[in-house]
Amino acid sequence: MAVAVAALVLAGCSSVPVSRPPVQPPVDPAALAGVTLVVGDQKGGSRSLLRAADLLDDLPYRIEWRTFTAGPPLIEAARAGAIDVGGTGNTPTIFAAAARARVQVVSANRGNVTSDAILVRRDSPIRTVADLCGARIAVGKGTSAHGQVLSTLRAAGMTLDDVDLTFLAPADAYGAFRQGDVDAWAVWDPYTSQAELDDGARIVADGTGNANGYGFQVASNATLADPARSAALADYLARVAAAQVYSDSHREQRARVWSEETTIPLPITRRAVARGPDLPVPLDDTVVASQQALADAFSEAGVIPGRADVGAFVDRRYEATTLAAARDGIPGTPTDRRTGAR
Repeated sequence: MAVAVAALVLAGCSSVPVSRPPVQPPVDPAALAGVTLVVGDQKGGSRSLLRAADLLDDLPYRIEWRTFTAGPPLIEAARAGAIDVGGTGNTPTIFAAAARARVQVVSANRGNVTSDAILVRRDSPIRTVADLCGARIAVGKGTSAHGQVLSTLRAAGMTLDDVDLTFLAPADAYGAFRQGDVDAWAVWDPYTSQAELDDGARIVADGTGNANGYGFQVASNATLADPARSAALADYLARVAAAQVYSDSHREQRARVWSEETTIPLPITRRAVARGPDLPVPLDDTVVASQQALADAFSEAGVIPGRADVGAFVDRRYEATTLAAARDGIPGTPTDRRTGAR
């Protein structure tokens, strides 16, 4: 994963500023039949979310799923045009902006920040954030957990120089954590819940009061510039928003399908889902300002070069249809909440 982040930054350093693709004209719905939308997913989160809400049936286009371990490699794939869209946490989009990657944030959601956690083993002497001074912390570079570590340390009057960050992908980080090769592990659900249930891991700090909790759908500029794929993307984003709202009142169903899709044990998905859903929010100035503050913190810490202009990589063209789907659901599906709907 660190290699993917480095590739993203290097690619951006050698490029010129990329303009936002123009809004595409409407297309004949029949044209969607020939579209295959390649969607990046993490731990089956998006696919299982949509399946739990019965929103993958009778699609007017095809979806091809690609699985990623974390946000940075997913965004690198979008930058390279290997996927059309994918969901990620708050920090990968900041690294993408710093690299001037050919991607745009196209929708936003906000979740319960308690799932973003800095974990220690059950027998660890570390009890507080202050106790992390000098600790070796496993974390994915450029992930939401990286942002949470930075924000947590800053809130405690500490800096990244006060700890020893070891950049590892989630699977490698989990192994290092279990073997005692690192003192702590910064990660997100379902990994947080897995470590708690399987290993008795303790949460030293979560994102409460520090993390903004935002997640995003990020699209390739090439997709935004293609009328048919852009139209399919609009439909996909609407379905994700409707499914996010639906999952809030159908948590057991969400947990069960997530477990079935990924073979993650049901107790783990139940615990992760119980922390609360990711719900759609407007992709507005409040979101951009919060993200810009986090980007500036990374810049001040010397993690990214210069100032990343977050707003230059935000595209609101799908916001109206996405928020309408969050409010009303998708017609003719279990998510439909219109007056008189089934």
